[in-house]
Amino acid sequence: MTGLLMPSETAPQDRVWMAFPTAGYSLGETADDAEEARATWSAVAHAVSDFAPVTMVVDPEDVRDARRWLSVGIEVVEAPLNDAWMRDIGPTFVHDEHGAVTAVDWVFNGWGQQDWARWDHDARIAAVVVREAGVVRVGSSMVNEGGGIHVDGLGTVLVTETVQRDPQRNPGWSRSAVEDELARTIGATHVVWLPRGLTRDSERYGTRGHVDIVATFPSPGRVLVHDQRDAAHPDHPVSAEIRTALEEAVDARGLALEQVPLPAPQTLRDDEGWVDWSYVNHLVVNGGVIACAFGDPQDVEAAAVLRDEYPGREVVAVDARPLFARGGGIHCITQQQPAAVAGR
Repeated sequence: MTGLLMPSETAPQDRVWMAFPTAGYSLGETADDAEEARATWSAVAHAVSDFAPVTMVVDPEDVRDARRWLSVGIEVVEAPLNDAWMRDIGPTFVHDEHGAVTAVDWVFNGWGQQDWARWDHDARIAAVVVREAGVVRVGSSMVNEGGGIHVDGLGTVLVTETVQRDPQRNPGWSRSAVEDELARTIGATHVVWLPRGLTRDSERYGTRGHVDIVATFPSPGRVLVHDQRDAAHPDHPVSAEIRTALEEAVDARGLALEQVPLPAPQTLRDDEGWVDWSYVNHLVVNGGVIACAFGDPQDVEAAAVLRDEYPGREVVAVDARPLFARGGGIHCITQQQPAAVAGR
């Protein structure tokens, strides 16, 4: 054990890190696509900035566009980028044994060496963020992304079999090898293995099953779970599998997990096929929750669940459809930096 521990997302935060969309997959193929991407990333940044400072990493080629879209209160750091999914390309912040903030720099290889991905720049972004944040770097030999883990702050972590044990990420790694590395880097004393992620996220342009659109901890002992209620959607059996896995699981304290269903949107398909729209993919920030909205009747119920599960926090919804059309959501484009804790 190293004394490192990843705090819950509900812990106080010093800032939130993001990356501005750059040429390639996230910007899209047309000028209108590019403006939509910039507008959406900026809307999330401005929503977050009402609760915590935001630092945006921007490719040098995109600084003029970023300045056009971002308010003066959002700090800009220049660094070459391939894409804009800061949750995955950035570091994972943890506390050391004294409560100081430290950052885990995972290996990033384009979500398992996807043939459409480029990561020569993105593989270096965690080091840029660590330097700019002025914190100690903890290296890891494991290929991992921030969207592939969710913690309760007490040593429990949710993962999926299809990410950390993906043969294109960590060939030959056993469960115990993954668990040992998660213990060393984020202080995970108990790993809850979920069988897989959502259907579209397992297709060509997905992550192969990130947990952050499937389940998360709003508080210790409670798990918000993506609940696809329509049997016509292929995620209906996925939801059932996840529920079964969680029914059989306990947390790091040995206590059973209480599940809280978070309804999937009623919309089943978009122009590309079955949607993986998920209200689970929200960001918790000081005093607030930045929630996904989809122009869907379930937006109202989902926001009510989030208000109940995060009492005292304001729920602010941002239209996440342009994000999911590009492969992710609000949680995927943000990465929180926790505040230091005196005398942990």
